Amino acid sequence: MTILDKLADHARERVAEAEKIHPLDEIKAKALALPKGEFEFEKALRKDDIAFICECKKASPSKGIIAEDFPYLQIAQEYEKAGADCISVLTEPKWFLGSSDYLREIAEKVSIPCIRKDFTVDSYMIYEAKILGAKAVLLICSILTEAQIKEYIAICDELGMSALVEAHDEKEVAMAVRCGARLIGVNNRNLKDFTVDTSNSRRMREFVPDDIIFVSESGVKNAEDIALLRKSGTNAVLIGETLMKAEDKTEKLKELKG
Repeated sequence: MTILDKLADHARERVAEAEKIHPLDEIKAKALALPKGEFEFEKALRKDDIAFICECKKASPSKGIIAEDFPYLQIAQEYEKAGADCISVLTEPKWFLGSSDYLREIAEKVSIPCIRKDFTVDSYMIYEAKILGAKAVLLICSILTEAQIKEYIAICDELGMSALVEAHDEKEVAMAVRCGARLIGVNNRNLKDFTVDTSNSRRMREFVPDDIIFVSESGVKNAEDIALLRKSGTNAVLIGETLMKAEDKTEKLKELKG
């Protein structure tokens, strides 16, 4: 079993536990009763220059604890002040030490859109994300079927949320395109073994039509990386560890923006 398989299995267990307390019908009704979103996440990424999705992440399976001290609200507000376009909030509790509470509180405090960064394996998690204040969810091709991705994009559309469909290779990119994804993220980290190749998203760029927002995820460390991505026609970057480890996040983001 890969780490990704374990993450997906654990997400299914979490959904089963959550449903015992709040059944799907209840969560769905609550989400649908909220005002429909206006696809704020994808709108924020459609700009002339490269957009920045900055991540609030305490830990990861590959690095362990990244931020011993984790004042997540302060971090999110720093990102917003520094000019981030969107914020990614980890809610996976076991390996990333994330929490739904982090997302709820951050979404209330910042005015830029947040994405729920988790291992979406059930429609339950999308309705839950809407209630928590997320404007987008992550859908990972390697843990979902085409039918599931299409179904989950349709749910997001109904709620006015965006779906960032994540691929790693050419086959998964083609799958995301077939599913009608409007945002495709290519992960430079292979989630099966956690190796990183920062040129991966640049290679995959040619397989994504220009009308789809293209996001490069993971492994971006400096302004040179950003310059190469900009040159390849990347629309947005998702940056986690590099910013989480920076003492001055505002300065680091300025440096990355060049």
